[in-house]
Amino acid sequence: MIEDYETIDEFLTRHAGDVEEAVRKAAAQEIMPRWRRLADDEVDQKSGPHDLVTDADRQAELYLTEALRLLMPGSEVVGEEAVHDNPATYEAIQGDAPVWIVDPVDGTRQFVRGETGFCTLVALARHGSVLASWTYAPAQDRFATARRGQGAFLDGVRLHAGPPEPGRDLRVATSHPDYTTDDQKRALLGLRVPGVAPRPCGSAGLEYLDVALGRVDATAFSWEAAWDHAAGILLVEEAGGIHLTRAGEPFRITGGNDLPFTTARDAATARQVAALLAGDPGSQPG
Repeated sequence: MIEDYETIDEFLTRHAGDVEEAVRKAAAQEIMPRWRRLADDEVDQKSGPHDLVTDADRQAELYLTEALRLLMPGSEVVGEEAVHDNPATYEAIQGDAPVWIVDPVDGTRQFVRGETGFCTLVALARHGSVLASWTYAPAQDRFATARRGQGAFLDGVRLHAGPPEPGRDLRVATSHPDYTTDDQKRALLGLRVPGVAPRPCGSAGLEYLDVALGRVDATAFSWEAAWDHAAGILLVEEAGGIHLTRAGEPFRITGGNDLPFTTARDAATARQVAALLAGDPGSQPG
């Protein structure tokens, strides 16, 4: 059983590559053979027609759950599909044991449609702090990693998000209105001001990658599920960005956040977007 951050650091030094290999194998064995080949009986709805799950999601999560527990005995796994089946498993994020946070196919709708905009997300966290993350887009052959205090990388190249280009509208990926409460819809409407160009998001994991790359300036998301956010927020942080709720506080993967929240490529952009979400029109760019 790993008991402190120093030994987790030692684990990551020895085994970060093994985690990447497990993610790649899960995609190669369980996801990509089903891409563009899904039968009708391999796709189900969860909460509704926009919330899909496939055999690829289920089998990739099972593969990763076994592989990650073998790599780190005593660790817990919080996977999207396991939590759907048994919500109590989400409580492991609050516990003392290191926890793997897994989204086997982030962007399932895109996957079902045969598009390339999906990825597998894995994060390692303890006591609410994300320590390492792996983001793999197998149909695009892109693999991003991050480790707290040691940077973010895409295919081995270090990422530096940097500030947005002066004078250009801020590009902000937002929650789709179908997944927001009335209060959150009103908050997101705060982004419809001059100098901001909001649009509905695709795969959350790939939106975070684009923030880390500087291709998107910020996100504005209205849900807390840790499997969608844990890997990406560390990736952006290690590329130089930050995350803030509309209350101006860092987003917590353990929950209880004032939503929506933003993750942005630099601190100034994060503060602007968070203020607009909080209803401060004086914070608009320019």
